[in-house]
Amino acid sequence: MAYLVPSEFVTKMVDAGESKIFMSTRDTVIRAFMAGAILALAACFAVTINVQTGVPIVGAALFPVGFCMLYLLGFDLLTGVFVLTPLAWLDKRPGVTIKGILRNWGLVFVGNFLGAFTVAVMMSIVFTFGFRTPPDKVGQVIGHIGEGRTLGYAQYGAAGMLTLFIRGMLCNWMVSTGVVGAMISTTVSGKVIAMWMPIMLFFFMTFEHSIVNMFLFPAGLMLGGKFTIMDYLIWNEIPTVLGNLVGGLAFTGLTLYATHIKTAPKRFVD
Repeated sequence: MAYLVPSEFVTKMVDAGESKIFMSTRDTVIRAFMAGAILALAACFAVTINVQTGVPIVGAALFPVGFCMLYLLGFDLLTGVFVLTPLAWLDKRPGVTIKGILRNWGLVFVGNFLGAFTVAVMMSIVFTFGFRTPPDKVGQVIGHIGEGRTLGYAQYGAAGMLTLFIRGMLCNWMVSTGVVGAMISTTVSGKVIAMWMPIMLFFFMTFEHSIVNMFLFPAGLMLGGKFTIMDYLIWNEIPTVLGNLVGGLAFTGLTLYATHIKTAPKRFVD
């Protein structure tokens, strides 16, 4: 069958989480680097579409091409390993420890950031002809995105921080659903369709994705955005990472695991 029932694909989630924990440092970082780079390029692609068309739904509809590419190539995003690796620990897989999970998260974070930052530098060069001219229209928009999604939250204080955290939760609820969606099907077309829908939703709703922001905000700083590195870290990246962790694990990983692996006893009626 081209479709796996929930109990089958949730077992695949646990297996995937276990394999990522024991992956070598070299492979983990390379796969995370490439995932961050491809997703960054897709984000730049979507922003360019939005600027040129003035129709945000078009950019959102095409952004998932990057997510599909990186998943089909076997690369890893922090938002995905947040959901998959803890399931291997919950399932008591041999040798899986909290230390191993944290090691994986740390390596994937570093790799994702390096990949996204590399593309941020490259696209900033493109937008400014090697920093010889002011940024073009797309570059200017990226700079303003960074301002609005750091200082825009900061002006509301604790309420802004809560909003940022919730948007991070909602984001990885959808992104991790895309990761799981790819495990539902055994065909490339089925995987792509299942990934496409939730990824399009999160991007159009401008939820906060920690790896996309690893591109948008460093690029914004290089392109003249009026915010600081500390603004980026405190008023976006750190709360977004935490929101991504809680949202993806709570709404996707734990719920699927709880009801499809650790199912409650069935009630039989005579």
